[in-house]
Amino acid sequence: MYKQLIRPILFRFSPEGTHIMTLKLLRSLRKVPLCANLVKLFFRCKSQSLKREVFGIEFPNPVGLAAGIDKNGETYNELSWFGFSFIEIGSLTPEPQPGNPKPRLFRLPQDKALINRMGINNKGINHAIGHIIKDKPKVILCASIAKNSTSASDSDIIEDYKRSFSRLYDFVDMFSVNVSCPNVEGLQNLQDVSYLSDVIDPLLDLRICYDTYKPLLVKVSPDIPGEELEEILNYCMLSGVDGIIAGNTTTSREGLTTNPARVEKIGKGGLSGAPLFERSLALVKHIHEYTGGRLPIIGVGGIMGPEQAKLMLDAGASLIEICTGFIYEGPSAVKKILRKLK
Repeated sequence: MYKQLIRPILFRFSPEGTHIMTLKLLRSLRKVPLCANLVKLFFRCKSQSLKREVFGIEFPNPVGLAAGIDKNGETYNELSWFGFSFIEIGSLTPEPQPGNPKPRLFRLPQDKALINRMGINNKGINHAIGHIIKDKPKVILCASIAKNSTSASDSDIIEDYKRSFSRLYDFVDMFSVNVSCPNVEGLQNLQDVSYLSDVIDPLLDLRICYDTYKPLLVKVSPDIPGEELEEILNYCMLSGVDGIIAGNTTTSREGLTTNPARVEKIGKGGLSGAPLFERSLALVKHIHEYTGGRLPIIGVGGIMGPEQAKLMLDAGASLIEICTGFIYEGPSAVKKILRKLK
């Protein structure tokens, strides 16, 4: 019903408008008696065999929702109705920021893909914390943190990450450090291991001050050169970073069947969805083999259904995330994956 009826209607509206409208609808449905229970009944799939302990956390199943859907940390509980065992909120920045000018989100239905140049638009960490205090998470929460676009100096960038990490620490279960988004000027430069250590080391030092241990993950780009990636992996294994999220959106346009003139007209932005899968799978395989399985991986990028999910886990991912696949495949996407894995 979703693919034949609901998705065609939703796809008549602008992608960003549809996104906002859908999240508002979910939050409204929460007020309807028994609605949450009915959705869970239809879309959740529970089994002891699906449970996984990673980073010292027990996950009910290996499927999470990637950052980019719940940008402001407002809809994590409602999204968990659809079977996700963890939700990555954000990316969040210390101060609110509007992101890049619109239009900035584009569908490529022929390729089951999206191109976005959102620019990490969000309402800031304080807004997210306020919501988390009001609406206690009933799902494992991962906060993706990033620098504000206006922060350019090294000291300002480091301070941005430290501020987000320390303010959010008591309110989430784990952290993803976003240094690989292609839509913010200078952010990908932080993947250089010397810059990366300047950002991560202070966070690891801060973590020692807390009574509860929260895992810290680094999100890498699928476009990163092999040598640079291996330097990051060596650093992560030595420093105390808990895992890798592999990967993020890509600036590549290889393998698209959409009219090239339309793709060119859209212009810059990160590509997500089905065309990204082989690149993401190769990234996960390489990380797993290079680290000998010592560094847990969350595999993300182009997972559109059960077959890709299984391939990603077989390649060495401990957990997986979906995002664009959820948009194209609909609310039963997680249940289909979990049935296959079970």
